[in-house]
Amino acid sequence: MLTTQTNRFVNFKGGLNYMHPVRKIMVGLDTTEMDTSLIQFASFLARTGSAEYVHFVNVIKRTPLPSPLRQEFPDLLEKAQVDRRRELEKKVIEHFDLTLPAKVKISIEEGAMPSKQILKLANKHSVDAIVVGRKKDFKNNSVVTQRLARRATCSLLIVPEREYTRVSKLLVAVDFTKESVAALEEALSVVRREQATGNEVEIICHHAYQVPVGYHYSGKTFEECGDVMGDHARKKYKKFIKKVDTTGVKITPSFSLVKNDDVVGNIYKTAQKWDASCIVIGGKGKSASTALFPIGTTTEKLVERDSEIPLLIVRHKHKNAGLIDMLQRI
Repeated sequence: MLTTQTNRFVNFKGGLNYMHPVRKIMVGLDTTEMDTSLIQFASFLARTGSAEYVHFVNVIKRTPLPSPLRQEFPDLLEKAQVDRRRELEKKVIEHFDLTLPAKVKISIEEGAMPSKQILKLANKHSVDAIVVGRKKDFKNNSVVTQRLARRATCSLLIVPEREYTRVSKLLVAVDFTKESVAALEEALSVVRREQATGNEVEIICHHAYQVPVGYHYSGKTFEECGDVMGDHARKKYKKFIKKVDTTGVKITPSFSLVKNDDVVGNIYKTAQKWDASCIVIGGKGKSASTALFPIGTTTEKLVERDSEIPLLIVRHKHKNAGLIDMLQRI
């Protein structure tokens, strides 16, 4: 299992390191079986790239204690933190290569909201990327992942709980915005990293387009209007692709008409069709008008989806990070 994972993890490191060198990585652990994969993942990032600092974080949920219990056991929480640290230290020693030059830190935090504690630490230590797991029983950890996706001021990689193979195709979901440019550049970095090791990787640049509401007033059928929108999308793609350096990289454009108002389903099905190793998408920047949903509706729904395909949300590190305090209070 370790060998299989190594190939996949090295590939993801390349993507994160090209545009924005990943010097500091924060990994969210929760004392489940998922921790093993995440610790190994962090080790591979540190081994193959420029990581100087790997910070493992676990949050113990704050539970109000009755006064008599607090008086009888005043050091109850402290003992729990010591036990939790020992548990995680054992896992890290077993699954992380401690001979690497990267500094390793383990933090046991206490709070009602794990995502809030992780965000505070990530902001405090100027983290470049946060890595979290996506369990098969996603309902139990979806809230934490969603909050991190909405409020993190750096890139976020969501890793499913499953076996990994080598990267062969990356699907970049684009809407021709500057965020899509950043996402495509990160994907290009993965490919170039792999090409340097002799592994060919293809990028599928996918755009899901829709027919506007009220199209029937134009006198055209749904299909006819769809053809018009498709032609428009292809013209926008030609302008979009000129904004990035794609030299030496195979990029296949993909266009698909959304028929059921399900853009996310369209993206995911397309990724399955192409057997994509990862979905890459740009996260929207934070602004006062998008404070509640700063990553964009499509990205947020991808985070919510119970997917077995890894999802990389690309965000320029600490862009508009001045709003972090406000967002953490929401």
